[in-house]
Order: sequence, then C-alpha cells, then structure tokens
Amino acid sequence: MLEQIWERALTPQPAPSSTVVLVVALAALLTTWSPVGYRLVRHLVTLLHEAGHAATGVLVGRRVHGIRLHADTSGLTLSRGRPRGPGMVLMLLAGYPAPALVGLAGAVLLSQGYAAGLLWTLVLLCAVVLLLVRNVYGLLVVVATGALVALLSWTAEPWLLSWLATALVWVVVLAAPRSVVELQRQRRRGARGTDVDQLAALTGVPAVLWVAVLWAVTVACLGLTGWLLLRW
Repeated sequence: MLEQIWERALTPQPAPSSTVVLVVALAALLTTWSPVGYRLVRHLVTLLHEAGHAATGVLVGRRVHGIRLHADTSGLTLSRGRPRGPGMVLMLLAGYPAPALVGLAGAVLLSQGYAAGLLWTLVLLCAVVLLLVRNVYGLLVVVATGALVALLSWTAEPWLLSWLATALVWVVVLAAPRSVVELQRQRRRGARGTDVDQLAALTGVPAVLWVAVLWAVTVACLGLTGWLLLRW
C-alpha cells in the first residue's frame, strides 16, 4: 500500500482548465468570507496556524510541548525557551502566515501536476501534528482531517484530485487574510493577548503595524498562488 501511495503521489495529474480554476476560486471565496463557511474552514486554518508556530519553534531551538485545538476554532501551542529574543518573535510571527505559505507551496506542487502529492503531504502533516496534540477535541479535528484527505487521495479519479487540490489551495490562501481581518476585529472589541499583542510587547512595535505586516504577507501569498494556479 505504501508503494502504491508513493507512486500515486509522484504521478502528475491533469491540470484543470482556467475556467475551472476561476470557478473553484469563486466558490472558495464565497466559502471563506461567509460567516458559516469561514467557521467550517477555520478548523483547518487553525491547525495550520498552530503547526506554523510549532515548526518555527523547533527551528529556532525552542522545546515544543504540545498543541491544543478548541471547539471555538482557537488554538494554542505550548513551548519552552527564552521568553524574549528573535526566536520568540519568529515563533509568534509564524502563525497567521502559515496557512498562506502552505497554500503557496501547494500551488507550486500543483503547477508541476502533483495534486495527489499535495494531498498526501497534508496527510503527513496531520500525522506529525497528531503527535503533538494534547487535547481530545484537537485529536478529533486532526484525525478527521487526515482521514478525509487520505480517503479522497486514495479513491478519487485523477481529474477530481486536481479539482480537490485546487479547492484546498484556494481555501487556505483566501482564509489566511480573512483570519488577519478577524484578528483586528477581535482587538477592536477589546481582545488582548493575541499574537500581535505579544509581538508588540516583545518588540515595542505597535500591534496594528504587526497586523499590517501579516495582512501584507498573506495577500502577497494569495497573489502569487493565483498567478501559479492560472498559469497551471
């Protein structure tokens, strides 16, 4: 089975037409920017957000103790290390751009035809995150996400794989700037202790400027992703 999965992941799938890519993009836009749709995809976005924190924490030498995903779509990454310094700043900064960067990397794979490879990479990511999850709801979210993507990757026809992978990429890159907008809305309603508030406390740079940086990064990833998908 592993040999078949490997062969399937490395076999290029046919590219959808530009019309299909645009229609899927419109459907993803309507989903991610509607209240009900955004709440559904927010679980995946939070999973990628916390995975971004955890991966960056490991890269900068922090000890990551676990990830928690909650029913209200919030999340938390637990780590130990210096409470200040560049490593902590990078770890805090990594969360919100993570879904957009994953989407951009996915678009690069799709531009080479590796739709199945992209979906199996997401399954592998879920398997890694599963080792770090420290609450029951988080376990359910990660297992359900990984199992669903694995099932689709294993059973779907090549043309459908391309459509599904395209939809996944559009969803995460469109949801990423939406998450930054939601972050600022929460701050206006009085929420504190967010990633940007912690960045402001560590660096002295106002939180609103960090929001602008996150917005610029996620929008840039969205633009590059769209360009790659339409070229594909």
